[in-house]
Amino acid sequence: MQKKLILDTDLLDITLSRLCQQLIENHSDFSETVILGMQPRGVYLAQLIHGKLEKSLRKKIDLGFLDATFHRDDFRRREIPVKANETRVPFIIEGRNVILIDDVLFTGRTVRAALDAMIAFGRPKKVELLVLIDRKYNRDLPIAPDYVGKTVNTLASQRVLVDWQAQGSKQNKIWLINQE
Repeated sequence: MQKKLILDTDLLDITLSRLCQQLIENHSDFSETVILGMQPRGVYLAQLIHGKLEKSLRKKIDLGFLDATFHRDDFRRREIPVKANETRVPFIIEGRNVILIDDVLFTGRTVRAALDAMIAFGRPKKVELLVLIDRKYNRDLPIAPDYVGKTVNTLASQRVLVDWQAQGSKQNKIWLINQE
């Protein structure tokens, strides 16, 4: 197993700042926009983005966590059932812009499931997707992110590992791993 560093802590911080600036350019003061972090790992990225945005804008921005486990198309096909995570959306999304955040976009199936799960909280005005890593050439569904931290050309045999301090890692780092 070989590991290649994609983003170190410093470059990751710069990337997050750039993504926040793009969001501010498109959503101004966030009065009509909410942030939804996709469980399980997108919530860490959503919390980082949310913190930077609130600091920059000096105002409260709605943040929620969305679990799409029961909306996945492979939910009943697995030998070991997937454990659901917390869904916490303490606001109505009806008629509001939603920034859906996940750490890695791979096949697009989790995003599709998240769109289904989100409808339980109202019909949004618009949904945009922000991902830290966009894995090219591996999409099963025609889903494309609106905001991308870094695009990485990957093979099916590779995976992206995201180490978050919030999960106990020493530093936030993103790795490309060859599994062969």
